[in-house]
Amino acid sequence: MKKRGVPSAYLGWLSSMIAPAAAPEDQTSSAVAVAGDLVLGAATGYGVADIAPFVRSLRAVYQGGAALVVDEASALTSFLEAHDIKAVPATSSPAWSPHPVMTRFAAFDRILAQRPGPGSVLITDVRDVVFQSSPFDPAPGVLELFVEFEGGRLGDHAFNRKHLRALVGDDLAATMAHRPCLCVGTVMGSRAGVSRFCRTILMLAAIPRSHIGGAFGADQAACNLAAHLGLVEHEVRANYGRVATVGLTPSDTLTVSEGVILNPDGSASAIVHQYDRHPHLMDAVHGLWGAGLERRERVRPTTFDDRAKKLRNSMLRRLPELR
Repeated sequence: MKKRGVPSAYLGWLSSMIAPAAAPEDQTSSAVAVAGDLVLGAATGYGVADIAPFVRSLRAVYQGGAALVVDEASALTSFLEAHDIKAVPATSSPAWSPHPVMTRFAAFDRILAQRPGPGSVLITDVRDVVFQSSPFDPAPGVLELFVEFEGGRLGDHAFNRKHLRALVGDDLAATMAHRPCLCVGTVMGSRAGVSRFCRTILMLAAIPRSHIGGAFGADQAACNLAAHLGLVEHEVRANYGRVATVGLTPSDTLTVSEGVILNPDGSASAIVHQYDRHPHLMDAVHGLWGAGLERRERVRPTTFDDRAKKLRNSMLRRLPELR
């Protein structure tokens, strides 16, 4: 009698996303740069106004390869083409799919598997990231993971603590409590290193039931777990170096001088992440890179459908998965 594998919506989705990556006939990423440095992000669900600061600031300081994963019928395509950024259509599943924060790692891995070669890769959030100088200067020697909460640890950060416990349980999460908070929103390294990181994130998210591993926040938990358990070779970079993640930085310590966002010590990072948590930084970024476009606020009104979907997902996270 043939034994069946363990059913899981997440694993079913993952097999359909990862397995085709090695298929030569898959031309999803055929237009992405073959070699050289590459910036990768996901912009599904966004409009031009959401991504203009990212795109315009990137092209002001960097002319190398760049690609964003977008909705298949996205209106972003012409805007990206005008800035020489490749629009890669997102691959959808006919059945269940995780939250976009998780599906992006399958898309990144697919792109990198299709076009291996030398050069460094930055995988990054899009809506709340702005560039101030070339992101690859200096070139990374290893996979770089960046601290986002320099004043505390995982156990001090409610968001990280919540999702880490959901991913691996209270006991294992407790062993991570004293470790630094690393941000999954900006990761840099070689193509092979970044691809390995993406696959590690995807596999770690298969541990709990699908509606936890595929939920918002699972990516952040998996990133910290992969790093602190030594599942990926990496080096931890302090905040305000190559990347400034400023979501938890006191607003009065962040200034803007001649259009450049300055860190608390007066230095300037090449990449600024989570600037939209600070109104005065939002004003500066929109004034510099959002000309002619609507200012898009971070928090937007929720619809009835949004609330219903959130309630449904919350219930599914609490129910046992029949597997």
